[in-house]
Amino acid sequence: MNKHEVAHILDEIGTLLSLKGENPFKIRAYQNAARAVENLSEDLQVVVDEERLEEIPGIGKKIALKITALVNTGKLPYFEKLKKSIPPGLLDLLNVPGLGGKKIKALYQKLRIKTKKDLIEACKKGRIARLKGFGQKTQDNILSNIAKIETYGKRVYWWDAEKNAQSILEEIASHKDVSEAEIAGSFRRNLETVGDLDILVSSSHPEKVMEWFVKRPWVEKVLAKGPTKSSVLLKTGLQVDLRVIPKKQFAAALIYFTGSKEHNIRIRTKANILGVTLSEYGLEPLTGARLKKAAQRLTPKVLSTEEAIYKFLGMKFIPPELREDMGEVEAALKKKIPELVEYKDIKGAFHCHTTDSDGHNTLQEMVEAAQKLKWQYIGISDHSKSSFQANGMDEKRLFDQTKRIKKLNGSKKFSTYVFAGLECDILLNGKLDFPDRVLKELDFVIVSVHRSFNLDEKTMTARIIKAIENPYTTMLGHLTGRLLLKRDAYAVNIPKVIDACIANKVIIELNASPMRLDMDWRFWHKASDKGLKCSINPDAHSVAELEYVRAGVNVARKGWLEKKDIFNTLTLAKVLAYLKKR
Repeated sequence: MNKHEVAHILDEIGTLLSLKGENPFKIRAYQNAARAVENLSEDLQVVVDEERLEEIPGIGKKIALKITALVNTGKLPYFEKLKKSIPPGLLDLLNVPGLGGKKIKALYQKLRIKTKKDLIEACKKGRIARLKGFGQKTQDNILSNIAKIETYGKRVYWWDAEKNAQSILEEIASHKDVSEAEIAGSFRRNLETVGDLDILVSSSHPEKVMEWFVKRPWVEKVLAKGPTKSSVLLKTGLQVDLRVIPKKQFAAALIYFTGSKEHNIRIRTKANILGVTLSEYGLEPLTGARLKKAAQRLTPKVLSTEEAIYKFLGMKFIPPELREDMGEVEAALKKKIPELVEYKDIKGAFHCHTTDSDGHNTLQEMVEAAQKLKWQYIGISDHSKSSFQANGMDEKRLFDQTKRIKKLNGSKKFSTYVFAGLECDILLNGKLDFPDRVLKELDFVIVSVHRSFNLDEKTMTARIIKAIENPYTTMLGHLTGRLLLKRDAYAVNIPKVIDACIANKVIIELNASPMRLDMDWRFWHKASDKGLKCSINPDAHSVAELEYVRAGVNVARKGWLEKKDIFNTLTLAKVLAYLKKR
């Protein structure tokens, strides 16, 4: 077992112990050991072989023996026995936001609640509200959070869907009876999460394509099968709908099945004004002699591509990402669709973690990975001391890291330049986790909220704005704290925060983690028009997660952002000059 697998099991043991009501110190011992293992900068197997586990702070003799067993055998009888001692349904309750080990134990002991079904029934009967330590508000929150879980369960991250999408599309496109193939729907519009994949193909032999499609090895279950449309469930749980369209209708169908409902209504209205109807079946003339001229213009060329159809409607081509009815139709009619940022425009990225806090890779490994991506620079920003759950750094460790970064830059070992930064916690009163005398020694500072999410909107907004007004704040991290499909954004006045950032020349990051994608794309268009700068940051905790920048670019495009709006499209020389001036 590697360190990540071992850390996960140690953390799970801590959770199971909390469900059993064990001593808090014992629970914390396993949680601390999990963090110690996760943040280990050397090979865990080597440490085990050399019997040095007990030298690591946070790992005692008993836990060291358990780690050794896991690493050498892949098994731990203690863990298996512990799992069997917990009713299976209780573990499922841990997925309900707001319910931890202590509360679940109380629900089980006092109300004999074992499953989510039991929990819902108890809430509906008001039994939770009457339970000491819970109350009406907790009961309402439990029901609300369960409803959200049900909704979330029907969608997947765009990033995860892509793992299936591209390989499936390539396989379908290679079929001898398929002339064109494209993914449509919310996936093509780069929405943060998707419910299913809509794939369109053009073929003169739809039955053959359908027969082949439903028998692919990646199909877990056939949900429906017809001559021109079939739906299957992948082994990953994602639904894929395949439609076969005649070649002459393909472009119109692609527009129809890509755009949001509201976007499609807008362009159909425009088509009607011009004397034609636009549907998944193509452009067709409306009836009446006065519309004969419109009909004459509907040549095969007009119907051949999406670009040609938009041109016929008097519009500049609208990229799929923008088809959300948020001003793109008006912009297209005025020929003012922006030149959207592309992944190739990115010159580097900030907000990257290493093993100095809760990252999985060392400083050198992260820089080496950035160099392989041909980035000109990378900004290292490990957690500050208040994020103890993420092994946040104190002043001594921070300055030690800064010295190592300067030494690495001086060695010229890598062509990628390293900026020394920090993801600094915004404390409850809006102050930052380190004093100015520490922050001024860094190249950049990202400020973020990591706890106390339940403040009212006014208080949270004031808290964040105070941090923005610190003269050493360079960027604001994950503005709303949301975790897609897991946790809603906390209450905050986003327009006020945007205005504060513009006034204080603070950049707002577009956190490119597929689980965050925060600030939401719906705010970027107006914000960038007002002068707000964006930095597409991966919030990377491993070398693999540097690739998250691609997901960030997708969302930046949905937010109408151009290369000029993105801080990390600047060259190294320009970034150096900007940060020096700051």
